[in-house]
Amino acid sequence: MNTMQDFLNLGLKDEVLKMIDERGYVAPTPIQTKAIPVAMNGRDVMGQAQTGTGKTAAFGIPILNRVSSGRGLQALVLCPTRELAVQVCEEIGFLGRALDISVLAVYGGQSIEVQFRALKKGPEIIIGTPGRLLDHMRRGTIDLSSLKFLVLDEADEMLDMGFLPDIEKVLEQCPSERQTFLFSATLLEDIRGLASRFMINPELVMVEPEIKTIALLQQRYYIVPSRQKIAGLCRILDLEQPKVSLIFCRTKKGADELARLLNRRGYSADALHGDMSQRERDNTMQRFRQGRSRILVATDVAARGLDIEHITHVFNFDLPEDMDSYIHRVGRTGRAGRGGVAISLVEPYQTRLLRNIERHIGKRIESASLPEAESSVSIQKDRLLSRLRETARSPLGPYDNMARDILGSDDARKILAAALKLLAEDEVELETMEFHIEMEENIPDEMRAHVELPLGRNHGMNPRRLVEMIVANTSLRPGQIGDIEIQRNCSYVEVPMDHIDEVYAASSSMLGEKKKKTRSRSIEKKKPMH
Repeated sequence: MNTMQDFLNLGLKDEVLKMIDERGYVAPTPIQTKAIPVAMNGRDVMGQAQTGTGKTAAFGIPILNRVSSGRGLQALVLCPTRELAVQVCEEIGFLGRALDISVLAVYGGQSIEVQFRALKKGPEIIIGTPGRLLDHMRRGTIDLSSLKFLVLDEADEMLDMGFLPDIEKVLEQCPSERQTFLFSATLLEDIRGLASRFMINPELVMVEPEIKTIALLQQRYYIVPSRQKIAGLCRILDLEQPKVSLIFCRTKKGADELARLLNRRGYSADALHGDMSQRERDNTMQRFRQGRSRILVATDVAARGLDIEHITHVFNFDLPEDMDSYIHRVGRTGRAGRGGVAISLVEPYQTRLLRNIERHIGKRIESASLPEAESSVSIQKDRLLSRLRETARSPLGPYDNMARDILGSDDARKILAAALKLLAEDEVELETMEFHIEMEENIPDEMRAHVELPLGRNHGMNPRRLVEMIVANTSLRPGQIGDIEIQRNCSYVEVPMDHIDEVYAASSSMLGEKKKKTRSRSIEKKKPMH
């Protein structure tokens, strides 16, 4: 059985072993067991391993064992994304601390002036993204002439993101006498071609592919019509109560929209996609890692290179059409032997795609039924009461006396209900917000749209009343109206696209009618008694 003794047998420096122990490594991971001895013998290494398998230490440990403090740049690690570069920098920086080795990350989106100052201090190891690294090389602020070690981390991701020309420019500037490490989740022809051109007789090391490790996850799917997916997702979130979850959407717009809707319903969610600036990405990841947001809604491209620990749940809000994308997505939970849950929302027409995924992973995915709306509301009530009880444990000061006065009044129950309503404004609404009439089947998704109407609960609206008003003021039939979501001052209604203008025009008269009735009631109240 592997123990710390396995690290002791590798011939590592005492300082490296000390930091391995401080990091809490008990046993080498499979990729470390296979790659470190090869690297220690000076061979080039081509490794197949996914994010989360311990590959950073697999190349970081042998490099740290041979670099020397105070001798300038000796090792370069190329990464596809800023997030991965920072993670690799933190990991190698920690392991090299006892050796007084300086590790610096350089990437786009950070002030280049800050990087200039850090580079003047002469770091021994640089972790960088291809674009920013080339920028420094052109400026003469990074010189690769003394390089002894080069790492291409997540090479397949870098090629998918179009970095091959940049990578080739960097490699051409590296000394031919160097040791090269290449790690990739897949070793397709373009990866092997890169290796044949820039590596010397590399040793191939492989670990169990992610397709095997995800078999240990709890995998479930729910059949949900497209128009009910958001409501269904919310019910599942209420039932599962995930501590940290990652939700995948197919498009950037979809990720933004889902995060917005989740926040509006009281969940703490952030979107992550390629259209965001580096500052926005940094802020989003900081909030997520600090626990200020518990849900990250991401696209596949944006999530590349992220290695976030302790994700308990991965959701496929949009089922991926690529089999390997499914494996890569759900493999982001249940890391390091921990349990994880992978949940997919499957639209009725996607059952064949689901079967293809099952054949690809060699395992049946469990079918589940959506929680009833009543159970979701019950969970929300329990959460509200839990907040009250938790607050009641702390000193209440003047509020205690106010409560005594209220309990002695005739309208104590109404005042308590009003207090609960105010408190619930930060929670998911206790009432069921969605109202669904099955839309006529001959209206495809792309021919539907959600319109915002200036009528909400504050105007006395509920879903059924809103449907009645739309039908009365437009040519629409009830069967042509889809999802309805009632907010405090507005509502969102799904209608056929060719009726959008008609619904918007009618909403003005509907609002005017509501205001007229409100004024009439107000005048009635003011009439003098005879």
